[in-house]
Amino acid sequence: MKKLLVFLFSIFFLSSSSVFADDISDFEIEGISIGDSLLDYMTEEVILEEIERNKHDYSYLNEPDKYAEVYLRIDFPTYDYLSFMIRNKGTNKYITNKNENEKYTILSVRGIIRYNEDFDSCIQKRDKIVESLSMMFPNAIKDEWFQSHSGDPSGNSIIDAISLLFDSGDYVQVHCSNWEETFRIKNNYSEGLSIGIRSKEMDSWLTDRK
Repeated sequence: MKKLLVFLFSIFFLSSSSVFADDISDFEIEGISIGDSLLDYMTEEVILEEIERNKHDYSYLNEPDKYAEVYLRIDFPTYDYLSFMIRNKGTNKYITNKNENEKYTILSVRGIIRYNEDFDSCIQKRDKIVESLSMMFPNAIKDEWFQSHSGDPSGNSIIDAISLLFDSGDYVQVHCSNWEETFRIKNNYSEGLSIGIRSKEMDSWLTDRK
């Protein structure tokens, strides 16, 4: 049975007696895990609309169209909305497979909680989460980093992140984003806490910047 990774009142609960696993495919956010088909949660029409809406979000990467991001905004118990990454071979063209569901295999899933204009509260919540995760996964390597957000050309938007890296190269990342306010309002962005599980494959793509 898959283990449950859920953020609730600053506490993580796992549905397994063992909390020392190092395979992120075992974890779920709001019941969704890496390896699932996005078609189990959204229609293809909505998926394609989301991809079109977000197609410029990773223009700062060397291969911006290699993957596509899709958001799911419904009433979740814990998060304001979820984000997923899937493979993409150009605008609205996907890997062909006899199994239609495999065209939309989830490679990354993250939950977002809004903290618009409340960065300090976001950091406090993030640190509590990381403290809990560090106790659950004592063998994971903790990496802390702070940088300007590549999505904002001005350099005035920031990400303050902590990652837990597993032996597989996969990781869990908890970060707070703080967009420059004018830029955030112009683009209708939200900012705040992000809790994500990512494969090594996704990490390589996201760190390959122009």
